Amino acid sequence: MEIFNATNLIYILGGFVKTVEISVLSIICSVILGTVLALIKSYAPRPFRWLVSAYIELFRCTPNLLWILFIYFTVQGIDIFISTLAFTLFTSAVMAEIVRAGLNAIPAGQFEAARSQGFGFVATMRYIILPQTFRTITPALFGQCTTVIKDSSYLSGINVAEFMYTTNVVMAHAIALDQVLMLYGFVFALYFALNFGISLLVRRYQRKAIAA
Repeated sequence: MEIFNATNLIYILGGFVKTVEISVLSIICSVILGTVLALIKSYAPRPFRWLVSAYIELFRCTPNLLWILFIYFTVQGIDIFISTLAFTLFTSAVMAEIVRAGLNAIPAGQFEAARSQGFGFVATMRYIILPQTFRTITPALFGQCTTVIKDSSYLSGINVAEFMYTTNVVMAHAIALDQVLMLYGFVFALYFALNFGISLLVRRYQRKAIAA
C-alpha cells in the first residue's frame, strides 16, 4: 500500500494546519496575557504582585502536559479552544518573565523623561516603554514560539487531530518499516522547516537591529 497517497497526505497536512492554528492562537494570547502579568508583577501594589508571582511559579514549576490533561478533563469545548486555553495558561507564565526581563532592561531615565513630558503611566507604557521592551525581547519571544509549536505534539495524547495525531493514525496502517521511517522523516522535515524558518526570521531581525 502506498502510504503517501493523496488521501493520507491531505489528512496529515490537515493536522499540520491545525498545529499551526493552535500555536498561533496560543502565542498571541500568551503574549497578551504575559504582558499584563509582567506589568502587574513589576508595577502593581504588593498583594497583586504576590498573586501574579504565585501564578507564574505554579505554571513554570509544573509540566505543560499536566495542564493539557487537566483542561481536557475539566473544560468543555471544541478541541482548538481547549488546546489554546491550556497552552495560553502555561505559556503566558513564561512570556511574563520574558517581558518582565525586558522591562527591567529599560533605563530608569526613560520613565523620568516621560514624566517630564507629561506622560501618564498608561501613555508611558504604550508609547515609550513597551515598544522598546518588545524590540529587546524579540529573540526570546520567537524562541518561545518554537517551543509552543514543538510542544503542540502533546495534544495527540488527548486526541486533538494535530500533526502528530494525524501522522500516527496514518502510521497505524503502515505495513513496512520503510513506510514508518518515511512518515517520521516527513514529520521531521515539516517541523524543522517551520521552526528553522522562525529562527531565520530572528537572525534577520537581529542583523537589522545591529545595523541600525
